[in-house]
Amino acid sequence: MVDVASITTEQELVDRLSAPYPEDVDMARRLDGDVLVLGAGGKMGPTLVQRIVQAVEQAGTDVTVYAVSRFSDDEKRARLDALGAETVAADLLDEQQRAALPDGRNVIYLVGMKFGATGQEPLTWAMNAYLPGRVAERFADARIVAFSTGNVYPPTPVASGGPTEDDPVGPVGEYAQSCLGRERIFQHFARRNATPTCLLRLNYAVEARYGVLLDIAQKVYHGAPVSLDMGYVNVIWQGDANSVCFRALARCDVPAEILNVTGPEILAVRDLAEAFAERFGRSVTFTGSEQDTALLNDARRAHRLFGAPRVSVGAVIDLIARWVEREGTTLGKPTKFEVRDGQF
Repeated sequence: MVDVASITTEQELVDRLSAPYPEDVDMARRLDGDVLVLGAGGKMGPTLVQRIVQAVEQAGTDVTVYAVSRFSDDEKRARLDALGAETVAADLLDEQQRAALPDGRNVIYLVGMKFGATGQEPLTWAMNAYLPGRVAERFADARIVAFSTGNVYPPTPVASGGPTEDDPVGPVGEYAQSCLGRERIFQHFARRNATPTCLLRLNYAVEARYGVLLDIAQKVYHGAPVSLDMGYVNVIWQGDANSVCFRALARCDVPAEILNVTGPEILAVRDLAEAFAERFGRSVTFTGSEQDTALLNDARRAHRLFGAPRVSVGAVIDLIARWVEREGTTLGKPTKFEVRDGQF
C-alpha cells in the first residue's frame, strides 16, 4: 500500500502521486523506444510524466520521456525539465507542429476537452474526435494508450455493479458523444494501420487538489448543499490510475483493447458527504435525491491485469479532510460529477 497519511505539503503529494511502483519499473525495463506523453500539462500529465521518468531512471533504461503540451504555464514546464523529461511546446491541432514532434515507439494520449464543452461544441469535437485521427496517423508505427472516459456509458442501474467493457455504450450529451468519437477514431486507425492501441475508460481519478471527493468535502466544509442527483460514483487514486496508464502500453493490441479504470467500490455520495461532515464536526444538507442509475464503471478486468488500487478510499478521505481543513492548494476545477444531462 502507498502511505498518504503523512502527506502535509503539495510537494509530498506530488511525490506520492508520481513515485513508481515496482511494476512500473519493470515496465520501463521492457520499453523498446522513447515515450511521448501528449497533453502532459493537464491535471494528470505532470505526475504521470514524473512517474515514467523515475521508473526509467530506476530501470537504468536508455529511454527519453517527452512531455508535449502547449505549456501556457512556464513554471510547470520548468519543473518537468528539471525532473529529466524533454519538454516540447506544441499545439497538436497545428499540422506543422504535430509533424515536427519527435518520433517514439510509445505514445500516451491525454488530450481532451470537457469543461467548457457546452457552447463550444465544434472545438470539443475537433479536440476529442478529429485530433485523435491526426495523431493516430502521425504515430502509426507506435503503440498508443489513450484516455477515454466512463461517460461513454449511459447511466447504469446501481444494482448492476456498473458496466463492463463488453456492455453497450450510450453517451449522453455532446461531450460524451465526442469522447466515443475519439474511441472510434483510434479504433479505426488501429485496424487500418495495424497500430497497437489501448483505450482507458476512466472515472474518476482523485487526489487532494482535485476530484469528486474534494468537491464533496469542500461543499460540506463551507456549508454548501451536496447534490444527490448523481447519487453514486466510482473513484481511483490518481497515482494508481497513472500506473495503470503507463503499464497499459503492454496491453496495446489490434483491434484496440478497451479497459475500464476505477476503484472497486460503488460509493454513495450521501455516505461520502456524511463521512466528511463527521470529520469536520459539521452538519450537511442535500439537494435532489438518489436515482436508480448513475455513471459507473466496472473495472474488474483491469484489476485482474494490474492488481487492485493501492490507496483505499478511506485513506484518500482522511487526506482530503486534512487538506481542506488546512486550506491546501487546489486546482480550482470542480468536476461537475453531479451533472446528468451531459452539459459540461
